[in-house]
Amino acid sequence: MEQWNMQAEEELIEFGKLWDKAIVNNDVLEIAKFMSEDWVITGSDGITSKSSFLELIESGVLTHNRMDADESDIRIYGQTGVVISRGTSAGTYKGQPFEFYEWSTSIFIWKQGKWLCVSTMVTPAKK
Repeated sequence: MEQWNMQAEEELIEFGKLWDKAIVNNDVLEIAKFMSEDWVITGSDGITSKSSFLELIESGVLTHNRMDADESDIRIYGQTGVVISRGTSAGTYKGQPFEFYEWSTSIFIWKQGKWLCVSTMVTPAKK
């Protein structure tokens, strides 16, 4: 089990880097590959579904030019992974620039030979 946990942690680190890259590239099709069909993100504005999130990006209402983490803690529970990260999300929303330094907690499941994110929650972080 320990070997699986170490491998799973490494996979989730790489998964996060690739997902961040897809988000910075504003590539809707690539971003969607990292998310379960019922993925949601919860933030100060409430809960946003996968389809609504991707629609915002596809329409250009939401763009990202930065998405990174400077600290992460990964926990593996069987075929579930929990990743708690602190980092920066930046871009534009409705034409207005934004930059958030935030904590994010994402829950992943191992399904059909790959990780999928089922839920992400963000909250402001102090530098």
